[in-house]
Amino acid sequence: MSTLIRSALLVKYSEIARTLGVDPERMIHHVGADRSCILSPDLHVPESWLAKVLESTEQASSCTSVGLLMAEAWRLSDFGPVSLLLQHQPTLRHALGQLETYRHLLSESVTVHVEEIDDIAIVHQQLITERPNPGRQPVELSVGALLCLMKSMLGGRWKPRSVHFSHLAPASLHIHHRLFDTRVEFGCDFDGIILDRQDLDRRNPLGDVNLSRYAKELLDQNSLGRQVSMASNARRAVHLLLPQGRSGIDKVGERLGLSARTLQRRLEQEGEEFSSLVNDVRRGLAIRYLGDQRYPVSQVALLVGFSEVSTFSRWFSAQFGKSPTRWRGDLLV
Repeated sequence: MSTLIRSALLVKYSEIARTLGVDPERMIHHVGADRSCILSPDLHVPESWLAKVLESTEQASSCTSVGLLMAEAWRLSDFGPVSLLLQHQPTLRHALGQLETYRHLLSESVTVHVEEIDDIAIVHQQLITERPNPGRQPVELSVGALLCLMKSMLGGRWKPRSVHFSHLAPASLHIHHRLFDTRVEFGCDFDGIILDRQDLDRRNPLGDVNLSRYAKELLDQNSLGRQVSMASNARRAVHLLLPQGRSGIDKVGERLGLSARTLQRRLEQEGEEFSSLVNDVRRGLAIRYLGDQRYPVSQVALLVGFSEVSTFSRWFSAQFGKSPTRWRGDLLV
């Protein structure tokens, strides 16, 4: 089943493509997508359409920052109906929570997790896709859109401590520096933004509890047909918790606000098994990280939830019929 996103992303793409001398309709046809996705912002279309047009546009235009150009033009209203709820949240912390709650109305592929350490807050943004590698353009677009939300809550002059990407730096960083206006680091172990911890709880001058409640009621009424499955929620939680070695059913249930027994029952009602779900996520992440030569096998083992390389190697061999080292070596042949 395809991961879906709101077509507003492709409408925004069509605006940027024209400035690069690319015909968006021809590009949409080239990647096999439906023309309607650049005409209406409120459709739900496969995430792969966006990834393909961004990659193809980079090749056609020689612009290495198509995703960032889209992010630079992003406005809070581009979040669609959810923007009304986000705008009236009392703090950024509340807004990030609502962004995750209503992610199914925006993008099923994006998940946001806040980690607080001493005086800093790390806002992790992760793309969960069917592809082994989500791609640099979609990642940079999603982090740039996240910055837009933060600035809408904290003021246009606000800037984060730093911005981080797991991919390597492109040839030109001009647009990165123009958009983020802070230190940008590449080759990191996460994608996201670091800010002062106190910024999470700074009061939003536009926050209004009544308008927030009205917006939430409208969203709940209009999204009844687009509820996310428990399996999808659990899979996203496993993606976040697996690198921390906390992917047991009790920890996943805790993140979802459910007991382990309730989570297991809900998954069974959808024909899913928790152990199989974890294994599927682990397989996908193992392939993603092993495909990146920067990660030693020992680090990949930790990132997919194994404390010992030997245990990881046995599991990987059972899953893929060869050791992690041999699998990686075959990529270079």
